[in-house]
Amino acid sequence: MEIKDVFGYAEELMTEVEAFSTEKKEELEQFRIAFLGTKGKVKDLFSNFKAVSNDRKKEFGQLANKVKQTAEAKFKLLKELVDEQTTQTETVPDLTLPVNAKLGSRHPIAIVRNKMIDIFARIGFTVAYGPEIDDDWHNFTALNTPPNHPARDMQDTFYIDRATDPYILLRTHTSSVQTRYMQKNKPPIRIIAPGRVFRNETISARAHCQFHQVEGLYIDENVSLADLRQTLLYFAQEMFGKNTKIRLRPSYFPFTEPSAEMDISCFICNQEGCAVCKKTGWVEILGCGMVDPEVLENCGIDSKKYTGFAFGMGVERTAMLKYRLNDIRLLFENDVRFLQQFEAAL
Repeated sequence: MEIKDVFGYAEELMTEVEAFSTEKKEELEQFRIAFLGTKGKVKDLFSNFKAVSNDRKKEFGQLANKVKQTAEAKFKLLKELVDEQTTQTETVPDLTLPVNAKLGSRHPIAIVRNKMIDIFARIGFTVAYGPEIDDDWHNFTALNTPPNHPARDMQDTFYIDRATDPYILLRTHTSSVQTRYMQKNKPPIRIIAPGRVFRNETISARAHCQFHQVEGLYIDENVSLADLRQTLLYFAQEMFGKNTKIRLRPSYFPFTEPSAEMDISCFICNQEGCAVCKKTGWVEILGCGMVDPEVLENCGIDSKKYTGFAFGMGVERTAMLKYRLNDIRLLFENDVRFLQQFEAAL
């Protein structure tokens, strides 16, 4: 190629690059290949550099670089415009589509837990939270649990670190929230502690290694067992219906004295006898009792001046009763078909 033709070719390419314009991604890609590709026109232009005389190499080099830079700048500019147009097209919703009015649903555990919180909030209980990873003192010792109590055994508790003193573990109940709260707050105390707890149990239709509890604590002067009974009666009737009856049966817990387990009248068979109540007419739902004076002293509260009661119940157990579920594992599998049944409970 003659020298004049090389310079003329460069001028033609410059004119072609400057005149090019497109809004289509495919045409822009063709432009890139034609001018900037490994076999493109710009590379072909530089291959003719050797045909230029030495006295004009500098001039030709500047012209060739200008063609290359102009082509690269034109490609970059058009690419930004094409990409912006594509993004706008993708993000603009199709306003002609029908409205999707289908809503999600709350999990039955959340529904029952929130209702429990709401019920107790009406009579002055506030919500307290604590860590799921706790220590042996707050989870056991402060609650008057003996060193050799079976609950401390590894068959029941998930220990994280037994090289420390106190041991570090996954809390087995939300009573640890109560001990922490009593240490930091003076009576009167009226709290509920909802949360997830962990126990080393075999997973079955009736048991799981993790579940949720709501525990309550009330400490003040002259708190009596009658106050506990009336509080729990109010809760039972609000949760299960106005005709619900309760009964307290003597029991034992290390942190309460006296202790009791509370049953409610079976609302499924109206106490006539069914599989849920095992033909007794009563269903157990929680444990309770008067706070042991030793527990109050462990947490820095004067047991001679103050008394209190505590109670605790499983959220899953209450949900299973309320919605007549026969397998606790349903509450943890997150099967959409199962959860969709609770849309009306929002």
